[in-house]
Amino acid sequence: MARPEKSAVVEEIRTKLAEADAAVLTEYRGLTVGALAELRATLRPADAEYKVFKNTLARRAAEAAGMTELVPMLEGPVAIAFVRGDAVIAAKALRDFAKTNPALIVKGGLLGELVLDAGEMAALADVQPREVLLARLAGGFQAPLVKAAGLFQAFTRNFAYAVLAYVDQRVEAGEALPDPEIAETQKESE
Repeated sequence: MARPEKSAVVEEIRTKLAEADAAVLTEYRGLTVGALAELRATLRPADAEYKVFKNTLARRAAEAAGMTELVPMLEGPVAIAFVRGDAVIAAKALRDFAKTNPALIVKGGLLGELVLDAGEMAALADVQPREVLLARLAGGFQAPLVKAAGLFQAFTRNFAYAVLAYVDQRVEAGEALPDPEIAETQKESE
């Protein structure tokens, strides 16, 4: 490859690393072309692009981007999944694919500016999906409001029961309820 072409590939990798929300480095040794195509298809819903680059060019790009922590992971046949969007979905897709294809090994990656090792990437795959977490958060906000509404409703209901019990007690003691028409004429005369 000519020098300008190598520079263009280094720049492409550096740009993709800088623009991606996350990047996952994997070892793909032993995967067939069909398995790699299947992996790319499983990563599409996560808005992830899976590409194979020469390690020397990927190392140069990582160093140029100031991500020197990635350089040790760029050994052996390495492919990079550039994720734009939810990194949890991509991590789950890679984990699930690796269960049926043990030749795929997750080496580590980036989550924003944070460098993650293989264990941390596995932990990321165990995180609940964004929608589930948002639903739990909404439920957490809703529960105290529902409880407060129940307490406010209980206060007025209990007050009404207390007034009714007081009236019943006075009636049982022999006091008669005033006739509404008589009470109204007494108010008008006053």
